[in-house]
Amino acid sequence: MLKVLLVDDEMFIRKGMYELIDWHSLGMEIAGEAENGLEALKKAECLQPDIIITDIRMPILDGLELIRAVANSPTMEPVFIIISGYHDFKYAQQAIRYGVQDYILKPIDDEEMTATLQKSADLIRNKRKHAFLAEEQASRIMLKDMIKGQVRKEDENRYADMLGMDRQTSLMLVLIEILTGAEIKHITVQHVSDLLQGLEGDVFHLYVIEEQRGRFALVLLCKESHNKHRKENIEDQIQKIQNRLSEQLQADVALYAGTMVNDMSDAPRSYAEADEASRHKFAEHGNVIWYSEVKDKPLYVFNVNHEVVDPLILSLEERNRVACHTVVEEMFKLFHSRRFSPQAVTGSLVRCMTGILAVVHEMGGSEAGLQQLKSLAEQGQDGWNPRLLKEAFVVALEEAEQYIAQLRSEQSKGDINKIKRYIDSHYTENISLKSIAAEFYMNPVYLGRLFRKSYNQYFNEYLLHLRIQEAQKLLRQTDLRMYEVAARIGFQNADYFVTQFEKILNMTPTAYRNLLKEEGLRGAE
Repeated sequence: MLKVLLVDDEMFIRKGMYELIDWHSLGMEIAGEAENGLEALKKAECLQPDIIITDIRMPILDGLELIRAVANSPTMEPVFIIISGYHDFKYAQQAIRYGVQDYILKPIDDEEMTATLQKSADLIRNKRKHAFLAEEQASRIMLKDMIKGQVRKEDENRYADMLGMDRQTSLMLVLIEILTGAEIKHITVQHVSDLLQGLEGDVFHLYVIEEQRGRFALVLLCKESHNKHRKENIEDQIQKIQNRLSEQLQADVALYAGTMVNDMSDAPRSYAEADEASRHKFAEHGNVIWYSEVKDKPLYVFNVNHEVVDPLILSLEERNRVACHTVVEEMFKLFHSRRFSPQAVTGSLVRCMTGILAVVHEMGGSEAGLQQLKSLAEQGQDGWNPRLLKEAFVVALEEAEQYIAQLRSEQSKGDINKIKRYIDSHYTENISLKSIAAEFYMNPVYLGRLFRKSYNQYFNEYLLHLRIQEAQKLLRQTDLRMYEVAARIGFQNADYFVTQFEKILNMTPTAYRNLLKEEGLRGAE
């Protein structure tokens, strides 16, 4: 797999490139992304990409400066493709001087970009073929040509000799997927080859090619074409391979096997069959999936409908974790029983995530509070099996549940502050908990609990203290009669006002006013 580094300061351009190009069919993978030249330079030194696709005008370090820096590096020799929104001959001229493969203007045309990438891939592969490579590396390049159907007829004998094949040799393509989920494990093709060395013998020869990170193609050569137990021996060998890799790598490992073919020219067919078998990984049990067993089983390619998504979102809003886990469990059972394709599984989870994000946005939140879901959405379908994906999805949902609860708490806090300000402005009117709840479209019982939780005081106590404070002010500053004071502060009954005043201040309103007069007279003497 050729490694590609995408460099553009616009995130949507980078993400769009993922969807625009069929990278797998080109024998490429996106190894990394960067939003400026400096970040790209650091990642290039670490990732050693084969192709760098870069914009010209970027902050910190622009595209031409990046190309210049990489050109001066003794350890890197990638092919550069420039994408730019500016048709600037000066930039193009300078880029060509640095050996840039092509200069493509935005908006990017998928056919033009695919043709440029194919040309770059051919350039890289031809360069490697004509270099002095180690025998093992040369064998892997030949194997890649073979399974892609790129071996010329006149070269078949040379390839067969190199790989130790004769007319009695059959071959099978098996895809190996290291299932680590969100965990990053750097497993090299050499590591996998070393682990499988002890399983070779006179009958079986094994060659491993890296497809993309965490996925390898295994070419199994079999010289047992006339043995009546051949099928059982092959199945046993494949299971041994799976067991060895799982044990040594301490990870879930899935194998997807094509059918055995007798001619090198049929290798692409066995490879395509193995790839098709890999699409059944959410529909089959077990760690080895045979194309011969799934070829007649159709896959479901649509997403789950709202009848599945809505209960999941409701369980998050209600903080009902048991219900949430039950919905997820039933969803994954549906993936298996209805034979969902990997794309349909991914699409279904994205549909759930979109619904959750819509709820979060309605509550004033953002995707920043859904890091687990965001990360899961960006992972894609490679490297996951049902168990790992379900576990990661549940963790992401629990984070979403907590975030929604936090937003509701903040929202409630904001609402209760508004309600308190309303009370402070209208306490002299005939208001009650019920009338205020109706004003703010809330349940009065819930409002009462929320008020007490927020201010450590019952609503009626707070309202009464406001009114009594205002009554004291009126008694000090006016000669209003008691029924008039009561009416001014929202009491419809003067006797009730007197009772409540005495309850708070341990004296009647009249006694309070008389006390003020007596103190005034003493002060005048």
